[in-house]
Amino acid sequence: MTYYYLPRYYNLCTTVYQPLMKYFVKTFGCQQNHADSERIAQAFSARGYTEATGYEDTNYVIINTCMVRESAENRVYGLVNNLKEIKNRKTKNGELYKIIVTGCMVGIAFRDKTGKFLSKIRKAMPAADEFMPIEEVGFDNEPVRQNLNEAWVPISNGCNNFCTFCIVPFTRGREISRPYEDIIEECLHLRAKGYKKITLLGQNVNSYGADLILGKENVQVMRDIEKTYFEKHDQDYNDTLDQINTTLSTIRTKFTYNGRNVEPVYVKHLGKMRIPTLFPYLLEDIARMDFETVDFISSNPWDFSDELIEMIARYPNITRTIHLPVQSGDNNVLKRMNRWYTAEDYIEIINKLKKKVPDIKFTTDIIVGFCGETDEEFQNTVKLAKIVGFEKAYLAMYSERPMTAATKVMTDDVPHETKKKRWQILEKFINNY
Repeated sequence: MTYYYLPRYYNLCTTVYQPLMKYFVKTFGCQQNHADSERIAQAFSARGYTEATGYEDTNYVIINTCMVRESAENRVYGLVNNLKEIKNRKTKNGELYKIIVTGCMVGIAFRDKTGKFLSKIRKAMPAADEFMPIEEVGFDNEPVRQNLNEAWVPISNGCNNFCTFCIVPFTRGREISRPYEDIIEECLHLRAKGYKKITLLGQNVNSYGADLILGKENVQVMRDIEKTYFEKHDQDYNDTLDQINTTLSTIRTKFTYNGRNVEPVYVKHLGKMRIPTLFPYLLEDIARMDFETVDFISSNPWDFSDELIEMIARYPNITRTIHLPVQSGDNNVLKRMNRWYTAEDYIEIINKLKKKVPDIKFTTDIIVGFCGETDEEFQNTVKLAKIVGFEKAYLAMYSERPMTAATKVMTDDVPHETKKKRWQILEKFINNY
């Protein structure tokens, strides 16, 4: 007997006629979430599922969530509740329709040892069938990329910095660096396929490699869950790595270059060496692969080393638009935010980059209305924006986030109307809206 698989297939074990399974991924949030969604799509494609065109035309809806703002969280609740009607209608007709929630909302739920947040989202989204940690989706296969010229390449995940407003350390855990060789392998593969631009992704890319040097057991372990973000599952990489090391005879792998040891880069901060990083070396190795553009997001001012500035200046294909979040231009607000630099430190980095790279441009993140922010403190942010001359700013009005220090010990005391007015002032001044 001959079986025809398009557009439907037979289950050969039971000879039951079934529709071809489809999936649809909805992504909220940052570039790292979008890169994760490309891996989610690959995981479903590897099972033989095809990509659907929308919420109606699918069997599995996978929602990759964001928690950075309360508004992003509320959009997820609204979407799942709206999908309940479609789910009820389809299941009544005997069709499979499952809603899977993943991403940052699930990350915090699995790291919250009290179980309160998991109970909260289950109650808020009763139509959800599964809450899947993003760690369940590995790096074994090539992502289903949405763009054939530009690619996102994750190099690290998580954050160790604990800014008082930020939930990322609780949604993604401590900072874990992806193995150096794996990043090099992926970038070489992308170059061979004709990709012209890559963007290296991490919550703090310029601290990449600290755990590789110090040992991950020595870098903040209290937020771990059982699996790690870059865990490999079933694939043996030994043969591949041998090929890489042969191909990259003139490019650093691990911590050696042309037979000599590479000395990790330290940034001196508050009178001491903070952490070791390998990011300047990684950035150089990838820039030497002759991509038209090598970009990176996001970096923290307190880890922006002179060595990193030298690398950017040395290679013209490294991005000339640097995203460097400042969050506030007032030193007292920065202290309350637990940001380990002053406005003067930030401006010094900007000036160094402008001196070394004359055509450099800057984008940033700014929060208005953080706990206790006065009119004078806000005006210091406006002043800094005038000095720097940002190309673009991603502006947000402060909102409380669960588990963060600001929510626990500070008061969200700036009225919403004041936040909105300050947001509008910066939006008009920086973004010309």
